Formats: sequence, C-alpha cells, structure tokens
Amino acid sequence: MKKILFLIVAIATSAFAAEAANGEMLQSYSMIAAGVGLGLAALGGAIGMGHTAAATIAGTARNPGLGGKLMTTMFIALAMIEAQVIYALVIALIALYANPFM
Repeated sequence: MKKILFLIVAIATSAFAAEAANGEMLQSYSMIAAGVGLGLAALGGAIGMGHTAAATIAGTARNPGLGGKLMTTMFIALAMIEAQVIYALVIALIALYANPFM
C-alpha cells in the first residue's frame, strides 16, 4: 500500500511541476487519474453488488417468507451502491472537462 501511495504522490508531483512548462502534461495525467479512479469505483461497486445479491439469495433460501422484504432492501442497497459509482463518474468528468487545476 505504501508503494502505491508513493507512486501516486510522485505522479501528482510531476504533474504539478509540469504545469509551468506544459499544460498538456496535466491534461494527460488528469485523463489517467480519471480512468483509474472510475475503474476502481466500478470495481468496488461490482464487488458490493455481488455481496448484496449473494446475501439476499442466502437470506431468501433460509426463510422464503421474507423474500419480498429482502428484495426491496436489496434494490435500495443496489441503488445506493450505484450512486457512489455515478458520483465517481461525475468527478472524473469534472477532472477531464472542467479541470480546476488548469
């Protein structure tokens, strides 16, 4: 984890240092950051959705009478998980098109 954090700080430092010399470097680093950030958000969302669906199926298998309530709760949880991924998409689009560092 420390290596990844060091790599992120090194890339960010070089991006801000390159701003004075060339604004295109900052745009390219913004694209990389947006892609990686959105990919991680989608990965986390997919894992969360998988766990939610598995727990709902297991709960319905144990007590079929609660299937309706579990499905309703599952759909609400899936909407919340998907909202977080959409927030990451909005931040990535802001970083790409309305970059506050430019």
